[in-house]
Amino acid sequence: MGKTALITGATSGIGKAAAELFAKQGFNLILCGRRQERLEELKNELGRDTAIFTLNFDVRNREDVFSAIESLPKEFSEIDILVNNAGNAHGLDPIDKGNPDDWDAMLDINVKGLLYMSKAIIPQMVERKSGHIINIGSTAGKEVYPNGNVYCASKHAVDAINQGMRIDLNAYGIRVGAVNPGLVETEFSDVRFKGDSDKASNVYKGFEPLKPEDIADIILFVVTRPYHVNIADLVVMPTAQASSTIVKKEL
Repeated sequence: MGKTALITGATSGIGKAAAELFAKQGFNLILCGRRQERLEELKNELGRDTAIFTLNFDVRNREDVFSAIESLPKEFSEIDILVNNAGNAHGLDPIDKGNPDDWDAMLDINVKGLLYMSKAIIPQMVERKSGHIINIGSTAGKEVYPNGNVYCASKHAVDAINQGMRIDLNAYGIRVGAVNPGLVETEFSDVRFKGDSDKASNVYKGFEPLKPEDIADIILFVVTRPYHVNIADLVVMPTAQASSTIVKKEL
């Protein structure tokens, strides 16, 4: 078998685009997500190109994460590449009006979920003294914008974890890097605005945002460099975006 990549949040957006691209390149794939029917669709679609195994669980549930990884059959048990992609944003409120349930969801998935997945997989990479971890961050992990408070905090945590992980795993020859996208048109804004599709679509009006395929292409580039090359931290924005608050829109 060729290299095996595990992708979290594989049922939509960047994770799905990465799964589709990796499958075409012949990677064996472990696709993780919360929506079983979408996982089955992906397995049927991508299984024509490569070997696929799906895992249906929520990254914020520590026991489920560990039991899912332990349940992998032998042919999928050696994971070469971990793409920590699962993430979410809930609400866009000033700190005084923020909903603590939204805060919990963002911290549990974006930070703790990433940590649980990494903890479940890093030991085998340490044992083999090889492996590659890609953490999907955000420009929100590089700067804070109005009403972004806790979401930005969660992505700043990803930035810090990425750096700490790279330092701690250096002795084992494990590659660790982050890809930090700006504005990407996915279901992300639908989730943030709790299904208000008008509000969500307005985020991307008047300019050309990044597409999930753009980020998938970059992730593939990162993981296919020669092993002595580690792309440690990469920020990518649409040309129209200069920062979290400066976007050139033609309205």
